Amino acid sequence: MPQHDIEITISKTGEVRVHIKGAKGKACMDYAKWLSNVIGNVKDQKLTSEYYEPDETNRIKLEQELREE
Repeated sequence: MPQHDIEITISKTGEVRVHIKGAKGKACMDYAKWLSNVIGNVKDQKLTSEYYEPDETNRIKLEQELREE
């Protein structure tokens, strides 16, 4: 399971900056939405290159082989 890190910086003027690391694709937007509910209104938003990467999914490949004896 991938690890997601959230880096939060608060300036002396009270401005909050959040950088979500490790969340590929649109998964970071779930964190951003949750944080905006906790912190408040979003003034500016910049998407990193990770946002444009394919969403991570887990796949299980099962194969079955039938043998007649």
